[in-house]
Amino acid sequence: MLTWVALAALIAFSLFTFRSGRERLVRGLDPAQGRPHSRPGYHGAYVALWAFAPAALLLIVAGAFGGRIEAAMLRAEVPAAVAALDPLQQGVFFDDARAQSHGLPLSQTVYEGGLKTALADKAIEARSLEQGMRLGVLALAALLAGGGFALARRRVAHQFRARNRVEGWIAGVLILSSVVAVLTTVGIIASLAWESWRFFQVVSPIHFLFGREWDPQIAMRADQFASEGAFGALPLFAGTFLIMLIAMAVAAPVGLFAAIYLSEYARPLTRSVVKPLLEILAGVPTVVYGFFAALTVGPLFRAGFNALGAQLAGGPLNDLGVYLMQVQNQMALVAGGVMGIMLIPFVCSLSDDIINAVPQHLRDGSLAMGATRSETIKKVVLPAALPGVVAAMLLAVSRAVGETMIVTMAAGLQAKTTLNPLDTVTTVTVQIVTLLTGDQEFDSPKTLSAFGLGLTLFVVTLALNIIALRIVQKYREQYD
Repeated sequence: MLTWVALAALIAFSLFTFRSGRERLVRGLDPAQGRPHSRPGYHGAYVALWAFAPAALLLIVAGAFGGRIEAAMLRAEVPAAVAALDPLQQGVFFDDARAQSHGLPLSQTVYEGGLKTALADKAIEARSLEQGMRLGVLALAALLAGGGFALARRRVAHQFRARNRVEGWIAGVLILSSVVAVLTTVGIIASLAWESWRFFQVVSPIHFLFGREWDPQIAMRADQFASEGAFGALPLFAGTFLIMLIAMAVAAPVGLFAAIYLSEYARPLTRSVVKPLLEILAGVPTVVYGFFAALTVGPLFRAGFNALGAQLAGGPLNDLGVYLMQVQNQMALVAGGVMGIMLIPFVCSLSDDIINAVPQHLRDGSLAMGATRSETIKKVVLPAALPGVVAAMLLAVSRAVGETMIVTMAAGLQAKTTLNPLDTVTTVTVQIVTLLTGDQEFDSPKTLSAFGLGLTLFVVTLALNIIALRIVQKYREQYD
């Protein structure tokens, strides 16, 4: 809390320094020297940056790592009574010491004798350490803010290149943001690769990629850590792509046709009403779609298929009728259909923006040559917009592959290698969530298999992205 108050005070001080630096240049302007190199606003921003940035960085670092530093200093001198405890009990003791220093409730541990005295002493030490570090950080932050303000304000002059300096700060922030994004991606890939490598040391990659049985519970028995078929991921990927194909079969045509209508045929009033209504679907939480699939669509589909099966039973298609009479609420068709409804706003909105971005002179030229509106859309507009439409479809595919809640509630948890949309299936993301739910130890193949699934899904998605990029590049060269 104190850190946020200090940051707020620092922001207020920076606003004052901005005005001070700006006014210093304005008061020192001499018409005989001509126009200054930079506008007064750049000089004020330069002063404010030096007054804010170093002190803010110190406060943020202290807030992020201050607790760890205090804990390390607290453990530097361990009393003899505490040193006799095992590492887990020592951790509880130091947590209680910090809790007591803040007036928070302690754990259920009973401290007597030397431990009770040591707890009281450590609580006092923790309080003094925390207060001392806070005061030291605040004093150093104030010194940095005041010193930065004084030094930067002295540099404000008629020919000082304040604009170049401020733009250099902006460029540095942009570069830092890019580096953070790249390092985050590298960190994700590295963590997946490391944990997956540990998993593949126990389970053969061949069995994992091509095995047709998924039962990670088998791995809990020591004699079956690498049993063939127990970690076969083929059923998971089959279910994932089956639901994705069903979802795209719903979202792709409906979303694309809606986008064509809104961009080429709809009147402005109709477009202003219909497009926001479609985009409302994008704001609906996926758990609501899951409820809709489980409570409405699933029972409706089951009743329809059961009724159809009753009509077919006893006739030439008796076997099919008996099968349809046994269809349950949870099936791939329900999950994929509802997921397709969820994806329609993404496909429609993106495709509409892309189609509208096609230059109008292409349409005018086609119409001038005698083509109809539908021929113009089919032969000119859609080919020119194809790269963007492919990107929109790819975004929808990525969303479908990563969806979890709808599949959990509407498709079930049974790992099955099938192309039948009426069967119960599961997906990679659902199994990852299932494997990592609760307190887990990352020492068994059961838990590590989640990283193997994540890495494989990452590679498959990357391959799809590369293929789509090649398609986009090919048609972009043709129509640019």
